[in-house]
Amino acid sequence: MPRLSEVIAALENLWPAERAESWDAVGTVVGEPDQRVARVLFAVDPVQEIVDEAVGLGADLLVTHHPLYLRGTTTVAASTFKGRVVHTLIKNDIALHVAHTNADTADPGVSDALAGALDLRVVRPLVPDPTDPDGRRGLGRVCEPLHPMTVRDLAARAAERLPVTAQGIRVAGDPDAPVRTVAVSGGSGDSLFDHVRAVGVDAFLTADLRHHPASEFMATAARDAGPLALLDAAHWATEWPWCELAAAQLDEISDRHGWDLRVHVSKTVTDPWTAHAASSARPSPTGALPGSAVRAPSDSDTSGAPN
Repeated sequence: MPRLSEVIAALENLWPAERAESWDAVGTVVGEPDQRVARVLFAVDPVQEIVDEAVGLGADLLVTHHPLYLRGTTTVAASTFKGRVVHTLIKNDIALHVAHTNADTADPGVSDALAGALDLRVVRPLVPDPTDPDGRRGLGRVCEPLHPMTVRDLAARAAERLPVTAQGIRVAGDPDAPVRTVAVSGGSGDSLFDHVRAVGVDAFLTADLRHHPASEFMATAARDAGPLALLDAAHWATEWPWCELAAAQLDEISDRHGWDLRVHVSKTVTDPWTAHAASSARPSPTGALPGSAVRAPSDSDTSGAPN
């Protein structure tokens, strides 16, 4: 079995900490460098539910996309949510390593995994990393569908291929507009609107789109660049495919070094939204999309909870 320090070195080679944003908090949060690692669990969020899963699995290392401590703290008391996570990890000899914005811009990275889940061919980064001479690293990806499709088709595919959440897929724009090029970015994406306009795609699929930025973007795009659709998925759902990609990368490294690691991906839904209620006082809007969140739950299942 490899030592934790050896596994971390391999992960740092995939996602160097120096490529993270200056505000980010990546790297090893908990762990003894000399401890042995036999089993690894990948997940999006370092929340208690995931840590308990790692304990039940007998994992020695938990790798998450989101940081545990993004801002400074003065306590790791077990009476706090994050302190309890730290205590549980240490008591069970489980290390925690975080790859966040350094995994977003990696080649391959979070948006490559998202594009792969949607059967989109990656053409180039949406926001290229100026330090990459090959032009492959960067934030987001500009993609092309493998076959002709509409905005409605793309939304339906996202609803089918991404993990199910209460939100579903929200769409702004004409559902029947053709999609020849599409930009994708896992996680919060409305800070990239200027870049999306500049590359001239037909649609942009991301997460956490807010009312005012989305409204202004749609109005500006219609005036300056022609119709452009927005597809808004759940933050967690757009980043979960990276866990499978990252696990496959570590599996390959393990095979190459003869480590015989057992690598797992958590399927626990840690999206914070657990239910969706659509209004039944008036008909659903015209153009409702398959799998979209505008559909009201059926009488036989009013929970709206994800499966």
